[in-house]
Amino acid sequence: MTTSIVARGLDQCVELLRAVSPDDLQRPTPCSEWTVADLSDHIVNSTAGMATMAHGGAPDWANAAHHDDPATVLEAEGRALVDALAGSDSFPTGMAAAELAVHAYDLATALGRDTAGLDPEVAETGLEFMSASMKPEMRGDAFGPEQPAPEGADVYRRLAAFAGRTV
Repeated sequence: MTTSIVARGLDQCVELLRAVSPDDLQRPTPCSEWTVADLSDHIVNSTAGMATMAHGGAPDWANAAHHDDPATVLEAEGRALVDALAGSDSFPTGMAAAELAVHAYDLATALGRDTAGLDPEVAETGLEFMSASMKPEMRGDAFGPEQPAPEGADVYRRLAAFAGRTV
């Protein structure tokens, strides 16, 4: 799998983050515990963690650092992730695609945007990875039980439902 899928996932998350206005920061998201501000920070922090992991390090998944300009920081962390993935044979690229696609759905939904403009290949790659690797006992606090997706749902909505979001 190429890193271009991850790069495209990062690009669409950066674009969504650039669309966040100060009035949007306290909006709820499909992640019931997070506001748009919380989700924005999580996207940056998880990307940094995946880059650390792809370099063979141990990421701090509990990192909750706040970013005043998450889009700009995500661009830098995203470049580090893509560079790390290019040099890694062991990091599951599908994991990065899944993380980025689920949170692109979350952010687009919180901002009242349709997912139709998002890159379907990113979500397809993420859904394939999650379907193959995430067993019910692995869902923990991050993912609720799989939910039904509405008939005719696009791949982002199907991925979100698989990740436990009510779609």
